[in-house]
Parts: sequence; structure tokens; C-alpha cells
Amino acid sequence: MTVGLVVVSHSTKLAEGVAELARQMAPDVAVLPAGGLPDGGIGTDYDSVLAAAGEADSGDGVVLLYDLGSAQMTAELVVESLAAPEKAVVVDAPLVEGAVAAAVTAQGGADRERVAESATAAGAPPDLESTPAVLGADADKRIEVTLRNEVGLHARPAALLARSVAGLDAEVRVRLGEEEADAASVLALMSLGARQGDQIEIRVRGEQADEAVERINALVERDFE
Repeated sequence: MTVGLVVVSHSTKLAEGVAELARQMAPDVAVLPAGGLPDGGIGTDYDSVLAAAGEADSGDGVVLLYDLGSAQMTAELVVESLAAPEKAVVVDAPLVEGAVAAAVTAQGGADRERVAESATAAGAPPDLESTPAVLGADADKRIEVTLRNEVGLHARPAALLARSVAGLDAEVRVRLGEEEADAASVLALMSLGARQGDQIEIRVRGEQADEAVERINALVERDFE
């Protein structure tokens, strides 16, 4: 089971599009759209959001994201009316980035609180650091790989990398040039701008560093699927 997500929007198409994108990044996570009015008009519908929240909850709770103010009010009313309102939370996060970040975190088996934190953090600048290469010299493992896949570390490949190390007792950092990103953050990985042919350095420390390196090498060998 994983934490479920509900995308609450005034637009049916917008909610469906965001949910589709998030599911592409995290195929095992229930991401339900709840957009528009029953007649197809613009607005939010309490009953639709309530139904989506119930369907998205497999037992580990639900995180609801919204686009505009009245969607927030609808989502909060739904949470208050649930039999177990403590199992759901409405987060203030950018809709697209928040949904993707939350979905990838949920895919890794994180609890509701951690999934909500990931969505909220997506509104902050990506976790990029520009530091001298000497930093991280005490990492347990360090490998260099060349990206052969067509799109480099964008969208789905970044999500695959983040998911591959999720849940491991390991801290993984990815460096391209002078910039370094936390491998747990899809948005940070994408912000590196790593393209086909780029050589990236991966630094890993922690009890499961070897396992993390094996998973990353396997992804690279498969050209990120």
C-alpha cells in the first residue's frame, strides 16, 4: 500500500493532466483527479472530491493538492467530513511540481507526513548546491557514469533514479560540473540539466551505499528503461 493523492482543480482537464503526469512518475501510486463540475463546467465539486479521496486511500492516508483558493476550501471541507480526518491532509504546494514530488515520494513507501512534506517542498528552489568538488570527499562510494539515454536526467529518468534509492539507508548526491543535487528530489535532479552524453558523478554514503550504487548502475545500464 502507498499514500494516495487527489488533484483538486477547477478544470477537469487540468486535474486529469496533472494526475496522468504524476502516475507516469509513480505507477504504483493512486493519483485521482477531482476537477470541474459534474456538468463539465469550471469549478470544484464536493462530492467528486470526496469520492476521489475515498478511492485514493488504500489504508495509508491521502494527500490532497489544489489549484486555487476555492478548491482549497472544498478539499478542506472533504477532509473535515471524513470518518478519520487525521488520515488526510490538504497541502499548500504548486500543483504540478507538488503532485510529481509527492507521487515519487509515495512510490518509495514514505508515510503521509513525508509525502505531504515533499509536495510542500516542491515550492522551494530546487536543492542544488554549487560547491568545490572537494566537498563530499568522505563519501563511502563514488562513481562516474555517462548518460546514454536520449533525454538525460529529465522527467521520467529523474523519477526512476529517485525511486531507485528511495527507502534505502543511504544519502545519494548527483553532481554535474559544479552543481550537485539530492537524488531523492526529482525536481533537483531535473534542474541539473543533465543531457545525453553528459558525465555525472554520484556520491553515496550510508549503511546501504553498496545497494544504492548497484541500483543506479543497473538503471544506467538499462538506459533508464
